[in-house]
Amino acid sequence: MLRLSRLTDYAVVALVRLGRSDGVATTPGIAAAIGIPEPTVAKVLKALTCAGLVLSTRGAHGGYRLSRPLAGISIAEVIVAIDGPIALTSCVDGAVGCESQSLCPMAGRWDPVNSAIRDALTNITLADMEDAAIPRAFRVAAPVPVNEEI
Repeated sequence: MLRLSRLTDYAVVALVRLGRSDGVATTPGIAAAIGIPEPTVAKVLKALTCAGLVLSTRGAHGGYRLSRPLAGISIAEVIVAIDGPIALTSCVDGAVGCESQSLCPMAGRWDPVNSAIRDALTNITLADMEDAAIPRAFRVAAPVPVNEEI
């Protein structure tokens, strides 16, 4: 099973919360709003700041804010910021790490699969994730065309 780390999940939640904030938000404020311990939120925000997804401001009126809108941040960027490069196996994209690589009949065969997953994650933004959180009953549906030929 492919599974993202808990920190990546927390990062998505924190970023969507930041996207809903006007101005800057503090670590304690974000932690209280999303129900994640403050030290964990601080760790996640530090990694997101290093990756350029979040901007931090020091001082009495300091805090964190997004570096760009939710629609401009992909899930792939968040995963890379927290967990590192997206790779299904150690031999993906020519990476070294398998002692059997020279004998392996699957060497290089995972690259297209990994690329497809990376492309899919790049095409999903935090704005998409935020919209997906809206319960289906509250979404505005497109009108269904009526077939008038009966």
